[in-house]
Amino acid sequence: MKNEDPPPPPYIGMEVVIALASVLGNVMVVWAVKINRSLRDTTFYFVVSLALADIAVGALVIPLAITISYGLKTHFYSCLMVACIMLVLTQSSILALLAIAIDRYLRVKIPLSYKQVVTPKRAGTAVIACWLVALIVGLTPMLGWNNLEKLNQTNISQGPNPIVTCKFEKVVSMEYMVYFNFFGWVLPPLVLMLVIYFEIFYMIHKQLNKKINKGASQADPSRYYGKELRLAKSLALVLLLFAISWLPLHILNCITLFCPNSKTNIIIYVAILLSHGNSAVNPVIYAFRIKKFRTAFIKIWEQYVCCKKVNHLAGKATRRRESLEKKMRRNNHI
Repeated sequence: MKNEDPPPPPYIGMEVVIALASVLGNVMVVWAVKINRSLRDTTFYFVVSLALADIAVGALVIPLAITISYGLKTHFYSCLMVACIMLVLTQSSILALLAIAIDRYLRVKIPLSYKQVVTPKRAGTAVIACWLVALIVGLTPMLGWNNLEKLNQTNISQGPNPIVTCKFEKVVSMEYMVYFNFFGWVLPPLVLMLVIYFEIFYMIHKQLNKKINKGASQADPSRYYGKELRLAKSLALVLLLFAISWLPLHILNCITLFCPNSKTNIIIYVAILLSHGNSAVNPVIYAFRIKKFRTAFIKIWEQYVCCKKVNHLAGKATRRRESLEKKMRRNNHI
């Protein structure tokens, strides 16, 4: 932003609502995975990783964003660290979405050997790798690719760690944001995920359209692929909303680099709200489109919010049914 005017009250109010929704909704996601054994498969390792990043956005990034939007004066590297935290969390979300896409692809491509290839240990290793890569990409400005040299060339701020009015554009290099971050680590993964989901849908529809002559004792694969199709659609929707939420802000960064002074504060505020709002939408998608999450959310609400007594016998029966379904799927098809 080119001026130092404080942000409008509606913007602050919406940021507060988004922060609360992000924290509460994604805590529910993590909680649901904890209490529902059927959600503890390898795909949901990455879903939990995505939820933890979104919790951090609501609990840490948005409050800091509100604070610095009032033109807080601070040391250059303190402001840069705040910006880098957001970059790390964004990158971890992108890599978690990519890992989810690859996981679903393998589940459809190699259903018979999927569990031998994608083990919990390997999934956990992949989650750690995603966060390590996100740290490297997001903290690159702290290593020197930033605007400190530009600031030192002015008569306003000089020194190794000058006092600045903390704004994202003031401390983070737009060359880094456009050429390295967007063109290198945001756009290529999004395009790759698009290709992967197209391939997933193609393979599933191909399997569903096959005329398979099986004996009466064997399971119909259409049930398996039908469930995979529903889940793939839900996760593809998560990806679509992520792209819709984050691409406007990256496009604005491109405009800042190539056509300076051609955007207004209102547009910037809307783009920021869209990017932050993405952290609150995933739990809503899970609740409406994935039955196991919806059931777990209702259980959490009834047991811990409404303080209703839980029927433990029913809970045990549900777990036995889930265990039996898993055994049947393993014996019949995968």
